Amino acid sequence: MFPTLVITFLAFLLRIFNLSTPKGLVFDEIYYVDGARDYLKHGVEVTNGAAEFVVHPPVGKWLIAAGIKLFGNHEFGWRIAVAIAGTLTVYLTARIAKRIFHENHWATLAALLMALDGLNLVMSRTALLDIFLTLFILLAVNSWLKGKYLAFAVYLGLAMGSKWSALYFVLVFLMLEFILNRNLIRVVRVGITSSAIYILSWFGWFASSLGWDREAKSNPFFSLIYYHKEMLGFHTSLTENHSYQANPWSWIVMGRPTSFFYESPKGCDAKSCAQEVLALGTPILWWIGAIALIFLIGINLHNFAMREVELSSLIPFLGILAGYIPWFFFQERTVFTFYAIVFQPFLILAIVLLAKIAYEYDERLKKIILVSVIVVAINFVYFYPIFTGAITTYDAWYSRMWWSSWI
Repeated sequence: MFPTLVITFLAFLLRIFNLSTPKGLVFDEIYYVDGARDYLKHGVEVTNGAAEFVVHPPVGKWLIAAGIKLFGNHEFGWRIAVAIAGTLTVYLTARIAKRIFHENHWATLAALLMALDGLNLVMSRTALLDIFLTLFILLAVNSWLKGKYLAFAVYLGLAMGSKWSALYFVLVFLMLEFILNRNLIRVVRVGITSSAIYILSWFGWFASSLGWDREAKSNPFFSLIYYHKEMLGFHTSLTENHSYQANPWSWIVMGRPTSFFYESPKGCDAKSCAQEVLALGTPILWWIGAIALIFLIGINLHNFAMREVELSSLIPFLGILAGYIPWFFFQERTVFTFYAIVFQPFLILAIVLLAKIAYEYDERLKKIILVSVIVVAINFVYFYPIFTGAITTYDAWYSRMWWSSWI
């Protein structure tokens, strides 16, 4: 696993290099960094000293708060926790690849492709919640593959404590556990433990008198249930138009990536300059992923018909199923392409599976696999300035806007 460790270290350097750029709060950092600061002061989020209604659970914001506490209330402090989490997703994807493909070189390929993905890089350099969700999902899957069910349950609870969309993974993987092992007691234990961890993640709300609607009911637990009903109402009725909202159909090909930051600064030795952070997956990598997804669906349909279970194809399939398919049922809701980060590691596993199948079919295809990786790497380097908010000439920026929908 030495090559994987080297790739993971290099991925970490990419994530922390110039991490304080862009300056100031970008995109939804304005909510989550502000919430993290409130957690350090009050244990809950407040506005002008009064309780604030928030719509996401606390775990991710506590992790951002930890970075602020350790490194300071500035850009590096806001973002260091996501940089570490994003780095760990590279390593964990490789570990999962090793467990389902059983060979180190496929794990190395998984780590390399993770490190070369622009969406993962951007989400690892911006203080949002989604990379924490991805991290805990990967930790949970890796624990399940190792047969460590307590850790599996704990990580599922922390994933739900980061973002509610983790619930789809809970349902899918508990169903898988029951189908494979027929152990209902274990499934119930995992469900109860993960739920308990989720509730415990609200410790700040329980401990503070400033928690929103703490007194709504006679019992704090009933008040928390009421709070969750209000949160659910917000999420199901969020239909406000946004210039970067994107239908899930477009996510897999990066049809409408989210711009987190854009300015026209000086300092590029040209008449017109541009500086952007665009949450764009490395295009060629994701387009290969779209092809791999088609093969993945076909492989699993064949296995289902033959009543065969192959974790090498089932794990990527279920990860994409849980992280992607539910969003198609919320056509009226305001959603964004960067939500795809939670199933991005499983798409990488699907690509690795396709490479493995091609190589085992004809070893001469190794050259095509190698060339494809090199092309992806070149594509990553080409788009690197708009992944990291580097100042370029306007013409250089515009040349990277391959589709008009990226602007």
